[in-house]
Amino acid sequence: MKSLKKVVGLGILGATFLGLAACSNGSGNQTEESASSSSTAEKTVLTVGASSTPHAEILEQVKDDLAAEGIDLTITVFDDYVLPNTALNDGDLDANFFQHTPYLENFNKEHGTDLVSAGSIHFEPLGIYPGKAKSLDEISEGGKVSIPNDATNGARALLLLEAAGLIKLKDGADITTTSKDIVENPKNLEIVELDASQIARSVQDVDVAVINANYALEAGFNVENDALQKEDKDSEAAQTYANIIAVKAGDENSETIKALLAALQSDKVKDYINETYQGAVVPVF
Repeated sequence: MKSLKKVVGLGILGATFLGLAACSNGSGNQTEESASSSSTAEKTVLTVGASSTPHAEILEQVKDDLAAEGIDLTITVFDDYVLPNTALNDGDLDANFFQHTPYLENFNKEHGTDLVSAGSIHFEPLGIYPGKAKSLDEISEGGKVSIPNDATNGARALLLLEAAGLIKLKDGADITTTSKDIVENPKNLEIVELDASQIARSVQDVDVAVINANYALEAGFNVENDALQKEDKDSEAAQTYANIIAVKAGDENSETIKALLAALQSDKVKDYINETYQGAVVPVF
């Protein structure tokens, strides 16, 4: 299990300031001319776990907005899809931002956790990226295709491969689909299942790779220019696989989480996403 990495310099602990005023008269008989009650200005610390790209980058855009509301946003960066949820469940995080609802629901089922979505922020289209083959037509007989090994993203990858005409899945294929549901495989492709975070690092070992957009971005891919095929931004997948703010059940209605959502679901953030990621990340609010 990979260790978590903290973004250096993110988050400032709240400070408490006390003011006290008193004076005495010149006769030595002390009288209180004025008194002010102690005032405390404590910030609420909100710790959110996130993948580095684009999630932590997006969160950075709302730090000042939340600070103005008395919320000190601390961002903790993770490089896998398991630790952010276990840390949230254990109380080490107040929320996380890296996953979509189908993944969260599957995680809850497998780990006995009770994590919920507080709201959707953006969609990251899954793409088929070149490895040894520079086009779909160049994929060799018996070629290798890498896909994520987690249940929901693996199924999503298989559906994309079917949309690209590389395989055919059994009727009714959905987000529970596995490679066992392939009923036609004209090129006898070998489906290689890898941890999602490793796929972009090993594209040279396969003909093509199905990569999550955040990892594609980290690897320097441009979804618009480099993806041989990708999920459409107006597709059902865009809603189904929208990335969410996840919290422990019962926290979704807290004022702090509502403030976080309001800051993220703003025109400012929408413009930042569109200008920065050029289609690799798509706002859904």
